[in-house]
Amino acid sequence: MFDILTQRIQNIFDRIKRRGRLSEADIQEVLREIRVTLLEADVNYKVVKDFLERVKAKALQESVLKSVSPGDQILKIIYEELISLLGGEVRAEKHLPTVVMLVGLQGAGKTTAAGKLAVYYRKRQGRPLLVACDTRRPAAVQQLEIIGNSINIPVYKEDTDPVTIAVNAVKFAREKVYEPVILDTSGRLHIDNDLMEELKETYERVKPQEVFLVVDAMTGQDAVNIGESFVKFVPLTGIILTKMDGDARGGSALSMRAVTGVPVVFIGTGEKFDAIEPFYPDRMASRILGMGDIKTLVEKVEEAASKERAEKSLEKFTLVDFMEQLKEIRNMGPLDQVMGLIPGFSKLTAKLPVSVDEKKLKRIESIIGSMTIEERENPNIINASRKRRIASGSGTTVQEVNQLLKQYEQIKNMIKQFSHLEKKGRFPLLGGRI
Repeated sequence: MFDILTQRIQNIFDRIKRRGRLSEADIQEVLREIRVTLLEADVNYKVVKDFLERVKAKALQESVLKSVSPGDQILKIIYEELISLLGGEVRAEKHLPTVVMLVGLQGAGKTTAAGKLAVYYRKRQGRPLLVACDTRRPAAVQQLEIIGNSINIPVYKEDTDPVTIAVNAVKFAREKVYEPVILDTSGRLHIDNDLMEELKETYERVKPQEVFLVVDAMTGQDAVNIGESFVKFVPLTGIILTKMDGDARGGSALSMRAVTGVPVVFIGTGEKFDAIEPFYPDRMASRILGMGDIKTLVEKVEEAASKERAEKSLEKFTLVDFMEQLKEIRNMGPLDQVMGLIPGFSKLTAKLPVSVDEKKLKRIESIIGSMTIEERENPNIINASRKRRIASGSGTTVQEVNQLLKQYEQIKNMIKQFSHLEKKGRFPLLGGRI
C-alpha cells in the first residue's frame, strides 16, 4: 500500500537531506514536487491545496530555514500535517457495538468486509451474527453463508424485504445473546433514491451504533464522490477502505476524512478474513513517509508468535528458527507488507522473498532436514561439498541451497538490528520513543 507515494516522497527527502541549508526557493521546489506526487496518487485536488498551504506556512518560518537540519524539520512538519489530514487523534476505542450497519456500492467488498469485521470482533470477546440484508444482488445471501461457514460464524437470513430482515435479526440476536449484529445491506452500481430510502428506513428502524461506508480504495477519486453522496443520506460513523493491499497510490485514504468529515476506521490489507486493521492516522502517516509502523508490527508479532519464542530468536537464531519464523511471517501476511512496517527496512523488500507459500516451505524443510545438527546450528561451516550433499539429499539444487542461506543471513541481520534498537528503546521515527 502507498508504494508509489512512499517511494517518491522518500526520493524527495533523500535529495534535500543532502543539502546543508535550504532557501525559500528550495522549499517551494519541494512543495511543487509533493503536490505533483499527491495528485498522481489520486488525492483530491482541494485536499492537496489546503494541505500544502499549511505545510508551506510552517516550512517557511525562520526557525526552519536556519535550522541545522532543515530537511528533517520539513519532514516533521509534513508528518504532523499528514496525521491531521488523516483524522488527527485516533478514534476512541468503544466497547463492542450492538449493531453495525455496512453500506456502500455493489462491488466495494461489503460482504467480505462483513466477514472480516466478524472475525475482528470475535477476537475481542464478541459473539457476532452476520445478517444477509442484500436481497438485490444474485447469490449475495449464498456468498455470506459461505463466508460464515468458513469462519464459523452464524448467518441470519429470511425470504422477505431487507428492512424486515434487519429488524427481525436484531430481535433474534437479543434473544440468543449475539453481539454485534453485522448487517450486510444491498448495494447498487450507482447511487439511486431506492437504495438510499431503503438504507434510511433500515437505519431508522434498527438504530445501529455504527454505520460504516465500505469503499474500494482502488476507485481513487470516485471513492471521495461516493463518500460525499452517502453522508448526505445516512449518518455515517466511519469508513472502511477495502483492497488497500492492491492500491499502490492510496489517495482515497488521504482524502476521505477531509472531504466527508467521517473518519476512516478500518482498512482491508489482504484476502484472508483476519486481514483487517484499525486505522491509526499517526501509524499511517509513518508508513507513507517510509518511517515504518513499529506498533502495528509488534501487534502482528504478538498475534503470530509466542513471547518465549520471540525472546529465544533474538538470543540465538538458527536455521530451524529461520524456518519457524517463515511460517509465522506467512501467518502475519505478505512479507513485503510486514517489512514495510519496520523503520528503515522498506527499501529491503525487493531483496527478500515477497511471499511464503506451502510449496516454498516444504522445499525449505527438505533442505534443512538434509543438514546435520551441526550445520543447522552453525551454517557458516556449509562449504561447497556440503551444499552438494544437502542438495542431493533434499531433491533440490545447489542454487536453491545458496538462496536459502542468503535469505537466512538477511533475516538474521534484520533481527539483530531490530533487537539492538529494541534494547535501546529507540526507533528511527523522528528520534522518538515508543
